[in-house]
Amino acid sequence: MQYDVIVIGGGASGMMAAGTAGSMGKKVLLLEKNEKLGKKVYITGKGRCNITNTASLDDFLKNVSRNHKFLYSALSTFSNYDTVSLLNSLGLKTKVERGNRVYPVSDKSSDVIKHFEKYMRQNNVEIRLNSKVASTIIENNNIAGIKLNDGTVINAQSVIIATGGLSYPSTGSDGDGYRFAQSSGHKIIEQTPSLVPLEVKEEYIKDLQGLSLKNVTVTLKADDKILYKDFGEMLFTHFGLSGPLILSVSYYAVEALKKGRKANIEIDLKPYMTDEELDKRLLNDFDLYTNKQFKNSLNDLLPQKIISTIINLSGISESKAVNQLSKEERQNLIHVLKNLTFEIAKPRPIAEAIVTAGGVSVKEINPKTMESKLIKGLHFAGEVIDVHGFTGGYNLQIAFSTGYTAGYNA
Repeated sequence: MQYDVIVIGGGASGMMAAGTAGSMGKKVLLLEKNEKLGKKVYITGKGRCNITNTASLDDFLKNVSRNHKFLYSALSTFSNYDTVSLLNSLGLKTKVERGNRVYPVSDKSSDVIKHFEKYMRQNNVEIRLNSKVASTIIENNNIAGIKLNDGTVINAQSVIIATGGLSYPSTGSDGDGYRFAQSSGHKIIEQTPSLVPLEVKEEYIKDLQGLSLKNVTVTLKADDKILYKDFGEMLFTHFGLSGPLILSVSYYAVEALKKGRKANIEIDLKPYMTDEELDKRLLNDFDLYTNKQFKNSLNDLLPQKIISTIINLSGISESKAVNQLSKEERQNLIHVLKNLTFEIAKPRPIAEAIVTAGGVSVKEINPKTMESKLIKGLHFAGEVIDVHGFTGGYNLQIAFSTGYTAGYNA
């Protein structure tokens, strides 16, 4: 059977691409290897689905850590506001939460998937589940269709590769799209984990496992040069560091480690206070606990779980009376509180990453159409392309904007 457009992959970008191509009057077939659509969408936002972010275009692009200029046209063509408008028109109610994050009112990612399925069915998209593509078919530098694993050949004038990256392989992301692109002559940028927890070298990290910190500043340094700095929340794990701040910093950490640079994370536990203000705070607390041991004087300042670690790093005897602490000892303590430092050993595996860095080189894709510059009729959308952003709805919007652009132009 002949189709105008075949979309490979039923995730965020694939569903958007298929529905959009169908809305243009094209005969569209969507092929999904899994037993259901949107498996990765289902787990995003801890199951609530952080659909997009209401940031302005300029601010949005600042939150794209890889190849942001490539996305300017796609985001201008189909913006974050267009995504919300489309879903609202389909009947999905949305809300905006902290950090301009957009969620479904129901807090159910399954509702987002249902409404994209509705979008496709309204536009007569044929959906085939449990259908794994083996290869694309190219004739004279033109796309001609695809071949399924069972040997079935399906012809089409356009093919959109929307297969995702390598993160969360349980959702079906196994790198198929990279193989399809490479076989058509495309350059594939090395895939590395991004938005991923980081392992550290310090053994005492295990003592902090499970501790969550809010309102701290995290600074990434490589060879003493600041690469990234931000304020927010983080989490200590048995292997290292995680949480929103760490996920955002991870891309730059991985890039530094790839180049053989020594990378450290510095945590300012009290970013609202200067050294002088923190010293005054310590003196006030020590006055309250004047006859107590040092180990019993920090309960008002720090979470209980981190106190022993801070004491050990300060070099001050835990049994010393607080009224006997010298100014030099207080300065050592302040330095630890403002510069709690961990050396990064490595990122967690790519399977644990939220997104994949790397993929099909943007130099070989037309940013206005998402069409290959090498093969006529071959388009790309979503995570398979070498673009990604921070947490906060940016990556799903990248999927929607590139998916829409590919579908509209296929």
